[in-house]
Amino acid sequence: MNELAKPGVSGMSIYVPRLRVRLEDWCSWTGNSWDKIQAVVGRSFRVPARHENVYTMAANALLRLIQEYDIDPRSVGFLGFGTESSTDNAAGAVIVRGMVDRALDNFGKPRLSRHMEVPEFKHACLGGIYALKAALRYVSCDAGDRCAIVVCADVAEYERGSTGEQTQGAGAVAMLVTREAKLFEVDLAHCGSASDYRGPDFRKPFARHFTKEYAPNTQRMSDFPVFSGKYSTFSYLDETVHAVEDMLRKLNVSAGKYYSNVHSLFFHRPYQMMPIQAMSFLYVRGLARGDHHQGELRTLCNEAGVSTETVMEEALSMPDLYAQVAMHGADVSDPYAATSAAAAVLRKKPAFRQLLEHKMSLGTGLVHDLGNLYSAALPSWLAAGFEEAAQQGLDLTLRPMVAVGYGSGDAAESWPIRPVVGWEQAAKCIKLQRSLEGAINLTREQYESLHDGLEVTGLDHLPSAEFVITHVGECYEPTFQDLSVEYYKYVG
Repeated sequence: MNELAKPGVSGMSIYVPRLRVRLEDWCSWTGNSWDKIQAVVGRSFRVPARHENVYTMAANALLRLIQEYDIDPRSVGFLGFGTESSTDNAAGAVIVRGMVDRALDNFGKPRLSRHMEVPEFKHACLGGIYALKAALRYVSCDAGDRCAIVVCADVAEYERGSTGEQTQGAGAVAMLVTREAKLFEVDLAHCGSASDYRGPDFRKPFARHFTKEYAPNTQRMSDFPVFSGKYSTFSYLDETVHAVEDMLRKLNVSAGKYYSNVHSLFFHRPYQMMPIQAMSFLYVRGLARGDHHQGELRTLCNEAGVSTETVMEEALSMPDLYAQVAMHGADVSDPYAATSAAAAVLRKKPAFRQLLEHKMSLGTGLVHDLGNLYSAALPSWLAAGFEEAAQQGLDLTLRPMVAVGYGSGDAAESWPIRPVVGWEQAAKCIKLQRSLEGAINLTREQYESLHDGLEVTGLDHLPSAEFVITHVGECYEPTFQDLSVEYYKYVG
């Protein structure tokens, strides 16, 4: 083995359902501004069909990964599953391996290794990144000559009429992890981490299913979160900042120098505007911490009508957001109000927009049509970025990049990554654009019926080359029980 090589990702695949809601159509149904939704959120999102769930999507992505990268299933020693949409509180990744094993039987190929770890990772949208970190540690420490696979899969759904409805989505991303990366390496020693408890930030308490106030218009079992948009935004910015600054501390580099030298920035992406908001916030924080261009900070503060001193004080503060909620409830104020005001001014500057164009544009055209994928949101953007770069013939080899993950509740990770020599060959097998083909646009009636658990009419959609739910167990006898257990098969 090359002692200079670092562990990392050697392949990626993606699966999204065919059913699609175009946000321009959704705006016409709901009276929302298409111009605003397009700028802030994106262009469309995917919806699972009745025969799909988080496990079928994960299995589809995993099987595609094995096929596209010609992986020997017997060589896989670790299968990590990152999700917040699982429907079983006991079994996790083993459900996914069970589906794939039987499909491999049908193809005349060996099953996945019997001696394989099958953990599930849960922490809101960060579960997939935590799973990937565990896989990287696995191949670095005790994998021997075996590899690891991580699947991130989620169904992001919100109640109709809620402020989150336009940020829905569904899909899965599978990643091949090896001791010597063939797509991009991860500098584990310099990864930044941060976490803090945020109470009711974004939660899915089990008891909500038994309260009459919850989802009164929906007749199916739903997974709508309990959330507060403004408070969740404060939490995202606060935790992301601390993870990135932890990474910069470990790298012993200033924010200004790092942002200048890094080639591409990838963030957790629940909707289009959030990474832009995060980057502008981080940039102002870097100015306030004295890392670069003090004159620029004064200019931004003057235009925003806030004092430079206040922004600098906020950069050194450690606000307890949960304490504010416990004391004031919904009346939580922005702990970084001055910084946010300066960041809002920054986002309008041509120079900053140019920075975004240079460093945050890779793959954005494709992810505008993905919607919110929760744990798969950051991996899908990475996949889109590498696929686009390979198609355009860009020279990314050994160019420094950063991947910033986030999970509500909350926690964040900031990772230095680099494309390795020969990354183009691995990138060409991702085929994300092909995965988006064949979309079926839903009408308003079809979308609302599917969303609310009602009968759907006029939808001509038969599954093909994918996993499906065949039936759900109903037995609840003393000697055998499978009540609510889902059964699956692969439809060729």
